[in-house]
Amino acid sequence: MPVTVRIPTPLRQVTKGNAEVSAKGATVDDLVADLERQFPGLKERLVDESGELRRFINIYVNEEDIRFMDGRKTTLKDGDAVSIVPAIAGGR
Repeated sequence: MPVTVRIPTPLRQVTKGNAEVSAKGATVDDLVADLERQFPGLKERLVDESGELRRFINIYVNEEDIRFMDGRKTTLKDGDAVSIVPAIAGGR
């Protein structure tokens, strides 16, 4: 089940400069595994050693934050749009 994954600028070096890629997976976890298969090194930027999403990485499925869904177990279907969004901090 292919979905479109939007890649943020800081991670595009891993995806050969692609801003969007196609990947497969029944869940967000499966999707991350497929992204790692296609683009080795991407997974370590998204999840920590224990397999949890890094706290500064937000993932949205069809503009819905997976933290308010089923987290990494959120199910995906054909045509879904997944956005990987790194948290930005700064200012005064």
